[in-house]
Amino acid sequence: MSRLPPLLSLCLAAAPALADSPVIEHITAERGDIGWRISVTLSHPDTGWDHYADGWEVLDAQGNRIGLRTLHHPHVSEQPFTRSLTGVMVPEGAHRISVRARCSVDGWAGDSVAVALER
Repeated sequence: MSRLPPLLSLCLAAAPALADSPVIEHITAERGDIGWRISVTLSHPDTGWDHYADGWEVLDAQGNRIGLRTLHHPHVSEQPFTRSLTGVMVPEGAHRISVRARCSVDGWAGDSVAVALER
């Protein structure tokens, strides 16, 4: 059995563990008097203030941010949970938006979830 050099062992031990990204469980988009109301249900293994789902963004078809919902605290005992953002100004003629979530440790999740708009 070979042994790792001490410096390599220390580097591996100090490497951050990648945690699960927030998962978008459900999205609704409703036209309002001014803009759209976007509601997003997320699940994430929040552990407390050290690691929690801390936001989601709404993107237009070109990937431009048109809305940002910051989550100001962990939801350890409330999983999954739903939060809304009102007044999202979706470009005229758009038929689809996307939502992407983030967590306080790993940042933005790689994949966004698209939702069709009913006009």
